[in-house]
Amino acid sequence: MQRRDMSMSGVVDLSAVKAAGEAKQQAEQARARSAERGGSEAPVRLVIDADEANFEAEVLQRSAEVPVVIDFWAEWCEPCKQLSPVLERLTREYAGRVLLAKIDADQNQMLMQQFGVQGIPAVFAVVAGQALPLFQGAAPEAQVRQTLDQLIQVSEERFGITGLQGAAAAEEDAEETPQEAPEAPEDPALVAAQEALDTGDLNGAIQAYQNVLSGDPGNVEAKVGLAMAELLARVQGLDAQQVRKDAADRPGDVGAQLRAADLDMSGGHVEDAFGRLVETVKKSGGEDRETARVRLLELFEVIGAEDPRVVTARGALARVLF
Repeated sequence: MQRRDMSMSGVVDLSAVKAAGEAKQQAEQARARSAERGGSEAPVRLVIDADEANFEAEVLQRSAEVPVVIDFWAEWCEPCKQLSPVLERLTREYAGRVLLAKIDADQNQMLMQQFGVQGIPAVFAVVAGQALPLFQGAAPEAQVRQTLDQLIQVSEERFGITGLQGAAAAEEDAEETPQEAPEAPEDPALVAAQEALDTGDLNGAIQAYQNVLSGDPGNVEAKVGLAMAELLARVQGLDAQQVRKDAADRPGDVGAQLRAADLDMSGGHVEDAFGRLVETVKKSGGEDRETARVRLLELFEVIGAEDPRVVTARGALARVLF
């Protein structure tokens, strides 16, 4: 899987923002005023929606007292739907040692450019007004937890920022939907499959989703989950640089193109993955052509049939086949 691991040696200053020292001073003054009042900490929102309008107040200023993790996501991005719940759950579990800011990539192109985001999901952190790249692409819960632990440690050791220790999450979500009807019980088999996927047990997740589909072949959630688990299993351990080189050096090698397409998809480069496979189908024949076609259909499952990029790619595939 193409992933940019956290590199604490490469801290990048965010331009066009207030100095981290000024933000930190403001945070210290706020804490001092709170201490003078002698009151307890009010519940805080641990997971927030951030955008270009509120980025300075919700992310930069808060980063002076707590590491803020940024999750760049989009509604159409299936890997994002796997990663975001893990980030949200761990953020609440960490109880104020980190905050999570969710940024819709489609609606905040300026922030995407500012952070140099190449594909989604992409996860960064902001500490004392400075950006740290964490990773790109979906990641198992164990790796996300390890990355957050490293972030917390570095924030304290390098920046002296210890977070909002013991903060209680605001109950705004419950207040907004008090009259919602109870949800139908979840399928235990699907729950087990999702848990296996979240913990990085890809073989277990694949088997669990296959078990669901053996009894319910039309289960959409199981189809999407299986396609995602199989994709993650295929890209696990790949050398991204070598895969890219092989694909460029051997355009007629179907296996090389399939591996590159998987990396494109896992990194959020959906159109690139689809385009590469359509072109591979066009240029190949026989079993190679069928292999490329089937892989393209599998990647369609990851995104969803209604996604406009899938509709476009299906049209392109039909044109090269017929």
